[in-house]
Amino acid sequence: MSEANEKAKWYVVHTYSGYENKVKANIDKTIENRHLEERILEVRVPMHDVVEMKDGVQKVSEKKMFPGYVLIHMIMDDDTWYVVRNTRGVTGFVGPGSKPVALTDLEMSSLGIRRENIKVNFEVGDTIKVVAGAWADTVGMIQAINMQKQNVTINVEMFERETPVEIDFAEIKKM
Repeated sequence: MSEANEKAKWYVVHTYSGYENKVKANIDKTIENRHLEERILEVRVPMHDVVEMKDGVQKVSEKKMFPGYVLIHMIMDDDTWYVVRNTRGVTGFVGPGSKPVALTDLEMSSLGIRRENIKVNFEVGDTIKVVAGAWADTVGMIQAINMQKQNVTINVEMFERETPVEIDFAEIKKM
């Protein structure tokens, strides 16, 4: 595990209700623009499946686990605190006063977010087949592997052009 992964902790950020995905997108863009990839490792809006009955038909949909909150895996310092705190839609970190409190590993595992290292049998350049999800039966070459998010990036042809798509480890198999 890299040094950044060792020092980084999960923090909870309070947002305006309904702005969770917008806040995630804004923070992701800021990470890229300010080259903070080594200090802000992941931004997550936890989701879970909910089974609903509509007109006698069972329908599964995704709902936010914690409306109004976003989880951020980061190394807390003055720069990262400032970037997150001043993102449009963020009202503050969860914690007493203005001091953010990191979640414990136990709290994170209860959310289904684990820290163990995952060993994968593929690498950049390998050809894989997508076996589940929206891109099932698609074949592509791995362009990038993100161990933190547990996904790979492959290029798929959409509208007659190559477009990068992120696919979870669980949805692919090596060819």
